[in-house]
Amino acid sequence: MKTILTDSAEKAARILNSGGIVAFPTETVYGLGASIYHPEAISRLFRAKGRPMDNPLIVHIYSIDQLPEVAAEINAEATKLIERFFPGPLTLILKKNPGVPYTVTAGLESVGVRCPANPVAREFLRFSQCPVAAPSANLSGLPSATSWETVFEDLAGKIDSLLRDKPSSIGLESTIVDCSGPKPLLLRAGAITLEQLQSVVPDIMESTVVDPAKPPKSPGLKYPHYAPKASIVLYTAQDNIAVGNSSSASIGMSEAPAGVSLFKVCQNLDEYGQELFRFFRLCDAEGISTIYCELPSNEGLGRAIRDRLIRAAGVC
Repeated sequence: MKTILTDSAEKAARILNSGGIVAFPTETVYGLGASIYHPEAISRLFRAKGRPMDNPLIVHIYSIDQLPEVAAEINAEATKLIERFFPGPLTLILKKNPGVPYTVTAGLESVGVRCPANPVAREFLRFSQCPVAAPSANLSGLPSATSWETVFEDLAGKIDSLLRDKPSSIGLESTIVDCSGPKPLLLRAGAITLEQLQSVVPDIMESTVVDPAKPPKSPGLKYPHYAPKASIVLYTAQDNIAVGNSSSASIGMSEAPAGVSLFKVCQNLDEYGQELFRFFRLCDAEGISTIYCELPSNEGLGRAIRDRLIRAAGVC
């Protein structure tokens, strides 16, 4: 299969509408989309990524007018979050419309819904004749793709088309809030922080319970994610790091540990989030064996960065 590269959102949508699978940009990371009404395209999407079938997909829409097509019920808490944060880097878990296939939701009666803010994504979704199911556009387990070049590196020849745009402005996957139960729960931290969510819906709490015997309600909860080939060593700004070998790198907001051959010092948390997955990919390309990653504080955007680092290190 030849993957068609295009800068036209309309052309990419035509390919999707005809049953193709298409990678497209969002402000968080690049997504890999298929129509929720094309079962074979959904199956091909899972195969292209090497994604477990019990890992649910997020459905992307361009307008809140599409919500009834995806969700059967939108409660008061979800309504407040939609009014404040749609379009944007927020996914809500809602009770699903019966028309959404169980292959999209991993057999669950709930569905993740997101309305991206990226203008190219919104144009692509507008030209699409359906809601679009889309996980991140990378091979499962690897760092998410934040540029079209990275998508092409992972998935060329496995997908029908790639809609090109500039690199993702956020660089971390969307915040996920479960609004399908009695109390809203933060399932995955992202650029919309817990503190921002609580300013709109004070009752939101962070979920810490994942039942391994059940399908996860959202991506990023059950399976290994975000990991480069290199080993990851986590540290704080107060730690004295002894670099073990010359094939090492570091990323964080403090001065790089002495002895690393490649490093990225980020000026703030926004830059840390933007650069994290790109840096992981660079380290793999450079043959780095160990990456020293500074853990930020567990508040604001730091919560999301910590989550990705801990999962990438395999210590969750």
